[in-house]
Amino acid sequence: MYLKNKFFIFLSLAMLLALYFLITYSNKSNASINLNTTDNSVIENGKKIYADNCASCHGVNLEGQKNWMSRLPDGLMPAPPHDETGHTWHHPDRYLFMVTKYGIEEFIGEKYPNNMPAYKDILSDEEIIAVLSYIKSTWPTKIKEIHNNINSRSKR
Repeated sequence: MYLKNKFFIFLSLAMLLALYFLITYSNKSNASINLNTTDNSVIENGKKIYADNCASCHGVNLEGQKNWMSRLPDGLMPAPPHDETGHTWHHPDRYLFMVTKYGIEEFIGEKYPNNMPAYKDILSDEEIIAVLSYIKSTWPTKIKEIHNNINSRSKR
C-alpha cells in the first residue's frame, strides 16, 4: 500500500511538471488569455454557461464533488471545486482555458483518464473565457491577487 501511494504521489508530481512545461512551451495557442472579472455582462453570461455545462459535476456553488482529492473506485478523480478551496486558482488563465477547450489528454498530449470533457466543439472561446471569468469573480480578493501574480509569472 505504501509503494502504491508513493507511486501515485510521484505520478501526480510528474504530471504537474509536465503540465507546467506544456503551459509554458505549448504551440497550440500563443494568444494571451485574460479573464474579465469587472464586466458584469461577461460574468452573468459565464454564470449561465457554467450552470448549463459545468455545475452538474463541479457543483452549483463551485463546491466540486465530495472527497475530490481521493480517487474513485474506477481510478478517476472526482471533479474539483472551483471556489477558493480548490486548486483552480493555482493555474494561470491560459492553462485553465486550454484544459477547458481541449481537455486534459489533448492538451498534455498523452493518455490521462478523466471525466472532464473537451469543450472545443461545444463552447466558443468567448464562452469559455466567460465561464472562467465568472469562476474567478467569486474568489476572495486575496485569492484573485495571488492568481494575478501566477498569471504574471506565467507570461515571462
